[in-house]
Amino acid sequence: MEMRSAGGDAVRPPAMADVARVAGVSPQTVSRTLSGHPSVQESTRAKVLAAVDQLGYRKNNAARVLSSGRSRSIGVVMLRTVFYSRVTLMYGIESAAQEAGYSVSVATTDCLDTSAIEDALSRLTDQGVDGVILAVPLMHVSRRIEQLTRSVPTVTIDGSRTPATEVVAVDQSLAARLATRHLLDLGHETVWHVAGPGEWLEAASRTRGWRDTLEAEGRVVPPELEGDWSPESGYRNGLILGRIPDVTAVFVASDEMAFGVVRALHELGRRVPDDISVVGVDDIALASYCSPPLTTVAQPFAEMGALAVRHLVRHLNDPEAAPEPAAVEPALVVRASTAPPGGSRGEKPPGGSSGGV
Repeated sequence: MEMRSAGGDAVRPPAMADVARVAGVSPQTVSRTLSGHPSVQESTRAKVLAAVDQLGYRKNNAARVLSSGRSRSIGVVMLRTVFYSRVTLMYGIESAAQEAGYSVSVATTDCLDTSAIEDALSRLTDQGVDGVILAVPLMHVSRRIEQLTRSVPTVTIDGSRTPATEVVAVDQSLAARLATRHLLDLGHETVWHVAGPGEWLEAASRTRGWRDTLEAEGRVVPPELEGDWSPESGYRNGLILGRIPDVTAVFVASDEMAFGVVRALHELGRRVPDDISVVGVDDIALASYCSPPLTTVAQPFAEMGALAVRHLVRHLNDPEAAPEPAAVEPALVVRASTAPPGGSRGEKPPGGSSGGV
C-alpha cells in the first residue's frame, strides 16, 4: 500500500515511521520488534505486526537490514534459459547461499546486450542486495556496469570481469585442448569444431583452445561451424558435417549441441564412433545416456556456483581482502563416442555402434 497525500495522490510506500504511528509506538520499538529483540513485550509486538500488515510495510529482510546494515541477500544476473548448465549453476548458488544464511534474488535477461545487463544489475542494486553474482558473459563493459559493480561487491562467472569484480571461472581453453588433444591422440588427422555463439566468452575461449592445439601440432584447421548451444543447432551442423567425407572427428562446444550432431550423423548413416568421433563439453546428466555414451569434458557447474557464493561472502565479511580469482579445472570423461579413425573402441551399445540420442 502507498501512503497518499490529502488530494489522494500516491506519494510513497509506507515507512517505519508510519508503522510506529499506526501502532502507537516509537520507530525504535518498531525496529526492535522487527529484529526480534527479546525486550519487546508480546502485546507491543502484536500491535507492531498488525500495523505492518495493515500498511503493507515491506518487512522482508527489514530486521536484518536495520540491525546489521545488510539485507543478507545475494543477487544473481543470469540469462533467461533452460540450458542444463545454467540450471545446475543456480542450484549450486542457492544451496551455498542458504548454507551461509543468505537469500537469493535473480534478475534474468533475454539477451546479452549491455543495456539488458545494466538493467538487471540496477534492479538488484535497487533491491538492496549485499552482493551480486554476474553469471552472464561480458564481452563489453560499459561505464554504467563498471559503476554498478563498484557500488556493490560482485563476483563474475564465465570469465567476465570488470576492474571491481572477483572472478570464478572454468579454464575453457583447457577444456578445448583436452577434447582436441584426445581426438588427435586417437590418431585423427584433424578435428572439426561446432562452436558456441560468438558473443559468449566461453565459446570464444573454447574455439581458441581448439585452434591453438591444432596449430601447435601443425594440423590443418578446418572452418569452424557455429551453433547457439541448442540441440537444434547441433543437428543442423551435424547434417553439414555428415556430408563431408573427410570428417572423422568433431569437437562440439556443448553436450546439448553434441546430442544434435550425433542425431544428424545417425540419420545420414554415419556411425559414431566408427566413422566419426564426437566429443562434447559439460558432462550433463544425460551425456552417459546418449547412444553411444558421449565422451565429454566435465564442468562442475554446481561447484562453480557454490564457489562464487563463498568468494562473495568472504568479501562481504572482509571488504579489505584482496580479490582472489579462482580457476576450476575441467576434466576429460572418456566414453564410447570416440575411437581411432575407421575403427571402434569395442564399446558398442546394445544393438550396434551408432544410434540417435
